[in-house]
Amino acid sequence: MVSKDFIVAIELGSSKMTGIAGKKNLDGSIQVLACVKEDSTACIHKGVVYNIDKTAQCLTSIINKLEKQLKTTITQVYVGVGGQSIRSVRNVITKEMSTEAPISQDMVIELMDANRNMRYPDLEILDAAVQEYKVDSQYQLDPVGIPCTRFEGNFLNILQRKTFYKNLNSCFEAANINVAEMYLAPLALADSVLTEAERRSGCALVDLGADTTTVSVYSKNILRHIAVIPLGSNNITKDIASLQMEEADAERMKLKYGCAYTENGDIDNNLKYSIDSERQVEARKFIEIVEGRMEEIIANVWCQVPEDYCDKLLGGIILTGGGSNMENIEMAFRNYTHVDKIRVAKFVTQTITSNINEINIRDGKMNTVLGLLAKGDINCAGEEFDPNGNLFATPKQVQVDAATEQRRARQATEIPAGVVRTAEEIRRADEEARLKREEEERQAREKAEEEAREAERIRKENSIWSKGWKKLKNFGETILGPEEE
Repeated sequence: MVSKDFIVAIELGSSKMTGIAGKKNLDGSIQVLACVKEDSTACIHKGVVYNIDKTAQCLTSIINKLEKQLKTTITQVYVGVGGQSIRSVRNVITKEMSTEAPISQDMVIELMDANRNMRYPDLEILDAAVQEYKVDSQYQLDPVGIPCTRFEGNFLNILQRKTFYKNLNSCFEAANINVAEMYLAPLALADSVLTEAERRSGCALVDLGADTTTVSVYSKNILRHIAVIPLGSNNITKDIASLQMEEADAERMKLKYGCAYTENGDIDNNLKYSIDSERQVEARKFIEIVEGRMEEIIANVWCQVPEDYCDKLLGGIILTGGGSNMENIEMAFRNYTHVDKIRVAKFVTQTITSNINEINIRDGKMNTVLGLLAKGDINCAGEEFDPNGNLFATPKQVQVDAATEQRRARQATEIPAGVVRTAEEIRRADEEARLKREEEERQAREKAEEEAREAERIRKENSIWSKGWKKLKNFGETILGPEEE
């Protein structure tokens, strides 16, 4: 059956690229209609695009496969932004006032604009999360209407290297795929796997991926810190491969025998694990390699939790991603961090229905792309798909939803949390801002010129010659008297 109403989301992972299409039902549930994957190891490294052409080919292949399954063309997609170099930096913007006055919404926007206009060498601001506002000496989340003489905004700027951001945009342009919206993948994931209580009471979300591990710290429903560690489950595989075996065999052994934590007394010194029909490896040596790398990953994760929040994670640590499937992963985190409350999020909180095995297996690997799908609110379906195609037809003109077209001109302060503006959106917003600035400057010039002319007129009227002429004119009128009819 051809569906004319669905949303498409794409996640660019280090090991695979995933495209998913789903339909949102009236009851809030999501029905997944199609899911396809492409190997991305040749074009994506540590979660970022480094080969634009190959990435564009993978994206085109995903779109083509989805269109064949859905029997409908795809007009636009939702995309997750993540990977290496994403990190957060705190920033404070202060406004001093000569006299006490109530804070207006315009003053809040002024602080947000000033923060967004910050320049970081070689880095792009993807998003800015408001931490709180300081009104004189009091912290407030909603400062509008409160009188003060000093107004301070505390922000958490989420940054990524400009090269990586540019490459991501370029590969979608090369594939001729319209982007409905870009979301910060870690924030979309957090919205789909964390509970309200966890975010409010304080928690650390750890997404254990293939090449990277993402750490997001929340407290009082606010994102407090985010960082991407360039270590993942592939590092464990490579360490196992150092035991003189192919990486394919190492990956298989990791999945079969890998354990994040094993009590020393439970290790059998005489036990050996089979690599193949002819070779074996000592169980103790294998366990030490896996645990050693796992402990390094956990240590780096814990280092990313700010000291102010280490003892305030009442919501605990939430693990997700493919790496969270390793046996005893909770025990390994508990032993190192001394945080008792550890939860593995195997699936998103939304109600998902599907007959696709990759979705129903619920192993945490699909959580991010499902979170991106849940964020979508614009129909991505186009015309009915022609499987035969027409080699001589002119290229189809993709019809983009009017709401998407309008979104591309949004200014930074108008964008919801977690949304990343595309390069085209930034260009159009900058163009609109430039035109607005030029119009304001023109009006200011005209006003200044008018005021100058008025001042010149008043100056002439008040000059000595002007006053003398007026007195002479009045004296003449008095001598001659009024004209008789």
